[in-house]
Amino acid sequence: SSGINAEWPLRPGELDGVYVLSLMIGKNVEQDTTNGFFMDVNEQLEFACNVIKKDPNLQNGYNAMGFSQGGQFLRALAQMCPSPPMKQLVSIGGQHQGVYGFPHCPGSWFICKEVEKLLDMGAYTDFVQNRLVQAQYWHDPLNEDKYRQHSKFIAVFNNEVNLNQEYKDNLMRVENITFVKFNKDTMVSPRESEWFGFYKPGSNSEVMALQDSDLWKEDRLGLKEMSSTPGRLTFLSIDADHLQVPEEFWKSEIIPRLQN
Repeated sequence: SSGINAEWPLRPGELDGVYVLSLMIGKNVEQDTTNGFFMDVNEQLEFACNVIKKDPNLQNGYNAMGFSQGGQFLRALAQMCPSPPMKQLVSIGGQHQGVYGFPHCPGSWFICKEVEKLLDMGAYTDFVQNRLVQAQYWHDPLNEDKYRQHSKFIAVFNNEVNLNQEYKDNLMRVENITFVKFNKDTMVSPRESEWFGFYKPGSNSEVMALQDSDLWKEDRLGLKEMSSTPGRLTFLSIDADHLQVPEEFWKSEIIPRLQN
């Protein structure tokens, strides 16, 4: 996305010999930014899948890194677009169980006002689900049934609606997945979603870890099975706000994963 240059302090030589594709959803930066709020996530995934399939440099497989909502979008891409294969996934601040709250909108004043207006209309109405990206990963822990019935994205790709065995199998083909959580995150609510945790059903304050969730216990995505092999799932944290990654962390934890 267009935000990668702002978040990734890549220095010359750090990825020598590695082909890098920055996925842009649209024809220019303006479209990419707008689509990040108002283009159906499923359409974004189809767009990204087509770009990757046509890139001759990626046909033997690729490593993927997603920032913020790009983390869960790339994870879903691995589930629905298995060829060419995603070998490694690094999710930096991704919200894999969705969000319940939008305390700091990162867009322009106009975009944020539109987001606020649509969410006020009701995140699970068909009108809003079809028009607002953030509504598609809105997860209301006080109304789990409504969430599962109407979520067009996050509930579907978390296999909470129906068990899509293909989605599970495809995710398990990813060799290694790294989840990076920001311990002082003021944008993601709850921040534990960055590690696949979330609020307990019926509560908007008490949080449970991934390992205590039905998603893990029933192994809907294969994460539990993947964890039985050392190194396949890695959970890292940074004592900072959303996407504030220290340069030393890039060098020690992220760059080596992208070079493999």
